[in-house]
Amino acid sequence: MKTAVVLFNLGGPDSPDSVQPFLFNLFNDKAIIGAPQPIRWFIAKLISTRRAPVAKEIYAHLGGKSPLVENTDAQAEALAMALSDLGEVRCFPAMRYWRPFAGDAARAVKDWGPDRIVLLPLYPHFSTATSGSSILDWNKAAAKAGLSAETRTVCCYPTEPGFVDALADTVAELLPEAAKNGKPRILYSAHGLPKKVVDAGDPYKAQIEATAAAAAAVLAARSDLPEHEWRVSFQSRVGPLEWLKPYTEDEIRLAGEEKTPLVVVPIAFVSEHSETLVELDIEYGELAQEAGVPGYYRAPTVSVRDSFIKGLATVVRTTLEQGESLTTDTGKRICPGVCSKCAFDTRKELRIGA
Repeated sequence: MKTAVVLFNLGGPDSPDSVQPFLFNLFNDKAIIGAPQPIRWFIAKLISTRRAPVAKEIYAHLGGKSPLVENTDAQAEALAMALSDLGEVRCFPAMRYWRPFAGDAARAVKDWGPDRIVLLPLYPHFSTATSGSSILDWNKAAAKAGLSAETRTVCCYPTEPGFVDALADTVAELLPEAAKNGKPRILYSAHGLPKKVVDAGDPYKAQIEATAAAAAAVLAARSDLPEHEWRVSFQSRVGPLEWLKPYTEDEIRLAGEEKTPLVVVPIAFVSEHSETLVELDIEYGELAQEAGVPGYYRAPTVSVRDSFIKGLATVVRTTLEQGESLTTDTGKRICPGVCSKCAFDTRKELRIGA
């Protein structure tokens, strides 16, 4: 039995020359900018042209490219090993906005000839702008490549125990040091979304809050850790629209005013990239110093931590065992009823069989 696991992620530029086309692909996605074509094309061209110089400066801190693909390759290798008892297993990264694109991955999967395919987003939290967009992109690429193997899709896994434990461990390693500067506050910082997207039924915010609450419960149960508090915030806001609040930068300023040490946790990212290594480490680190935060500590992403990889393996096994084409870490719909854009409610739109 040959099992292909396709790992969805955002992707990132692999050279300074690819920064602008990467940004164009991002903003030309209907899930990001909902304007019809050709208007969206012109908007994407304008934004990517204007933002490219600033983005190149950001990636210059990382050697001119994003480390996301290399990080994903390491996760793919680790996950394949964790699933080796299933027979032949290969993991294929499929990036949304830069190489390897879904089309590249679909052709590689086709050439390998699996008996079954599992689509696994490396976004633990479902959003129409991330997993939803990647699923639609994959469906087109798979059809073009002529893939006919049975395919099952993972929706999300915001409270999967392995993921939550790995997240809590990254925090626990920093809390004792942070506590030397006062009672620490854990800031679970997630990539933001325009508020109107969530108001329209996107489940992302609810799932972020569920992950934070689960990680907080794990940490609260540990008697060896210092007293602490926690909050959720949102980063990476762009444009004039109102985004999900509170904003991470505002929470950093508040911590400075209150002389509260911070442990900042990239709760929505499972791999290091520009928004962790530059935005959190450098930009927000400088802001924390200017604001007078008495201690600023950034937890690493869960990356290839054993508990996280085992958690992903459990999600894949559950998906294969259920006999359904869509699953979460619980096997059931987990989103509140107001989340009408939950993948379980939009599976026809995503062309996922019931």
